[in-house]
Amino acid sequence: MFHVFYGFECRIFQKVNRHFDKKLLNLFFRAITHLGGAKFTIISTFLLLILSPRETRLIAISSAVALSASHIPVQIVKQMFPRKRPYLMIEKTKFPDNPLQDHSFPSGHTTAIFAVVTPFIIFVPPLAFVFIPLAICVGVSRIYLGLHYPSDVFVGGILGSLTGILSYYILYF
Repeated sequence: MFHVFYGFECRIFQKVNRHFDKKLLNLFFRAITHLGGAKFTIISTFLLLILSPRETRLIAISSAVALSASHIPVQIVKQMFPRKRPYLMIEKTKFPDNPLQDHSFPSGHTTAIFAVVTPFIIFVPPLAFVFIPLAICVGVSRIYLGLHYPSDVFVGGILGSLTGILSYYILYF
């Protein structure tokens, strides 16, 4: 059963990664992937904490807590399931220069972006129309760039969302 799932996942991965050489997609995914990176998520949550009006500051705090807390399960899972990145395992994978060397599962970028946006989505549900596609694009970028399998991204999205939900409800209620 595991081998069937892995084969299915590799085929999805290859369908996304095969477009790596298309200039517009390359430009888009190489840019958007950084929205889930440590620099952007930390700086953006810090700015939200400083610049948010008083009535929404608790949401910004919830977002910052979710980002911080989400890092813990990501690191634990990466140690428990030391999965090699797809560019190391799947022949003919296209990937950028100087790719990440740590474990693949789960996607930290995807976890981070979902953790940051989820409290805002709960507080202002119409933001979901912008933030969910944005977070999904960050996840897809990780596959496109040859750095993660689809399940890495899926689990990262779940971890980030759960952390965002927990932080919102713990701090807001």
